[in-house]
Amino acid sequence: MDAVPEDWDRALAIVAHPDDLEYGGSTAVAKWTAQGKTVTEVLATRGEAGIDGMDPDEVARIRTVEQIEAARIVGVDTVEFLDLRDGVLEYGLPLRRALAAAIRRHRPEVVISVNFRETFPGGGFNMADHRVLGLAVADAIRDAANRWVFRDLELEPWQGVRFALFGGSPLAEHYVDVTGHLRKGIDSLLAHRVYFSNLGAGFDAAAFLTGMAEPAGRSVGVEHAMTFEMIET
Repeated sequence: MDAVPEDWDRALAIVAHPDDLEYGGSTAVAKWTAQGKTVTEVLATRGEAGIDGMDPDEVARIRTVEQIEAARIVGVDTVEFLDLRDGVLEYGLPLRRALAAAIRRHRPEVVISVNFRETFPGGGFNMADHRVLGLAVADAIRDAANRWVFRDLELEPWQGVRFALFGGSPLAEHYVDVTGHLRKGIDSLLAHRVYFSNLGAGFDAAAFLTGMAEPAGRSVGVEHAMTFEMIET
């Protein structure tokens, strides 16, 4: 694996739901913000369909608060929500338009998102919102750069995205050395307290992230690492 370049200053993380970034990506974010980089988060939904036994409006309120806290823990001050509907994201021009607008507003050098492949590492089938959102992010980066696409946004095109990183991908060939930052990543995942308490599966955030970071680190010669699929733009 190759190391993810870190000679940049601004990143935009775009994910589908509260907690998507915290399954590894936020650990890398903790490192980058500690370096003085600026990372902004944009979420397509508020995760309102994520708790079966709770009213979606209440879930949206709770998960919004939990995501803002998760972001704060890893040094992210700005969290935006596009308020699209959880569970039914559709790939198409409306989603690409909304994401291109976010990229043009924030003008990042790096975009971070979720695995859009059909499976996770190990073979588990990926969920529809992740597949739809991640692919739309990859396309929206090009849309944002093309001044003749989505002209109605009245936002200047942004051609400054150097590459996109997709966490949790079975095609990961790049890594971030997160040695010394794993605890912040774990705490950011633990910020989704109400969400996990309603899953009833006894999820162990520390074991989960350590179980990712330690083997990845060993494979590249560091203590802890997080892996990403990188697409250069």
